[in-house]
Amino acid sequence: MEINWALVAPILVLQIILMVSALVSCLRHEETNGPKWLWILIILFVNMIGPILYFVIGRKNQ
Repeated sequence: MEINWALVAPILVLQIILMVSALVSCLRHEETNGPKWLWILIILFVNMIGPILYFVIGRKNQ
């Protein structure tokens, strides 16, 4: 089975950009909705959905 990198590469790049931006945001904010350590684990281990969840429900409006 051959992997078509032209289809997979943009998804991987998008996932990495989302993950890095969510981690930076989480580490820079003083408070989050819930424990910060839990959000970091969710961002790292729940692939594409984790960073999106953080941006939707994890950030506190300041």
